[in-house]
Amino acid sequence: MTYRYVYILQSQTDPDRFYTGHTDDLDERLNVHNQGKCKHTAKYIPWEIKTAIAFTDKQKALDFERYLKTSSGRAFAKKRL
Repeated sequence: MTYRYVYILQSQTDPDRFYTGHTDDLDERLNVHNQGKCKHTAKYIPWEIKTAIAFTDKQKALDFERYLKTSSGRAFAKKRL
């Protein structure tokens, strides 16, 4: 079974800084972020995984990631994740 992960990263240098994304290889994606290869996260390395949720349905994962990037999704993540 193949999984698609929606993840929330937290910066270790700026704990108030978070990043939300999706991937099918969580370990590799974290390495990419921590190597500074992603322009959106390079300034705040190193990162650690705060939350990761596995989906079997790619579209549901993409929809959930999109939701987490809204203001209500950010409030949900702050309170529940």
